[in-house]
Amino acid sequence: MTPSRFGALDSASDHGQAPAPGLRRARVWDLPTRVFHWALAAAVIGLVTTGTVGAMEWHFRLGYVAMALLSFRVAWGFVGGRWSRFGTFLYGPRAVLAYLRGRAHPDHLIGHNPLGALSVFALLAVLVLQVATGLVSDDEIAASGPLTRFVSNATVSLASSWHSMPGKWLVIVLASLHVLAVLFYVTARRQSLVRPMLSGDKLAAAGVEASVDSATTRFAALMVFLLCMGAAWWVSTLRT
Repeated sequence: MTPSRFGALDSASDHGQAPAPGLRRARVWDLPTRVFHWALAAAVIGLVTTGTVGAMEWHFRLGYVAMALLSFRVAWGFVGGRWSRFGTFLYGPRAVLAYLRGRAHPDHLIGHNPLGALSVFALLAVLVLQVATGLVSDDEIAASGPLTRFVSNATVSLASSWHSMPGKWLVIVLASLHVLAVLFYVTARRQSLVRPMLSGDKLAAAGVEASVDSATTRFAALMVFLLCMGAAWWVSTLRT
């Protein structure tokens, strides 16, 4: 089944029509992944806004939230639902080329496709770098990160320069490209990427393994996030 055909069937089902024979709704994005996705999006918007207008106390608070969220996502990338695990969308160059040539693997239609996976890894990496540099940045006026006293002045200077300009704009560019890619798939390929990130479900072949999204896994995710939040709070107490 081609990507466009699959997208058309998914769109038809979203409008109340019955799924095509051989397809069923499967849980792809577990609740912890969905909550993370939208919480991180809100945090990034808040961070860019507060950093631009100079609301630094709120910028730091949101930075600690982003730190906890990113730490959680790294952990959940190894123990979360099947399609949230990094191993399911860690593609090599051959898979990327095959996808670009229209020879998509069936798994590419369920979780992240190769291009989407590259976008996810790039955005996560840049956000981790932004949080890391923010922790050791100093604007030499009123705001300094909680870990600045543990590194050299040269490191503080380099981190501050990156965090305030290139890093911030790289986040904005990557986030914008992510949104544009979603719009492209919705309008050009008729694949709804937003709805599955809200409901958690997508149309998939009957044999496709769904992500486990039970009360037990959700409780485990909450415990992991609370640990991450506790670590972020401890780091915040180091700020003088």
